[in-house]
Amino acid sequence: MIRGLRNKYLIAVLVLLVWLLLFDRNSLIDRMKYIRTLHDMEDEKQYYIERIDEDSRRLTELKTDRDNLEKFAREQYFMKKENEDVFVIVTVD
Repeated sequence: MIRGLRNKYLIAVLVLLVWLLLFDRNSLIDRMKYIRTLHDMEDEKQYYIERIDEDSRRLTELKTDRDNLEKFAREQYFMKKENEDVFVIVTVD
């Protein structure tokens, strides 16, 4: 009789654990997905922080130095002075 009760309790505990690990709203599978998503977002956040720092540095350079502004305009937007020709050389790998 006691052996039968232990098995019932053991079965109930096992069913509860399986339910919690696989089927519950906060299951182990969902938790692993959330952790993976969190790590991806942290990596993305770090990338954007570095990108913002780099862009802020470039913006400061462009605002303070007229030569850098002219160089940037020529390289990025192909701007030119009057009576000047611009040749774009593209290298093929």
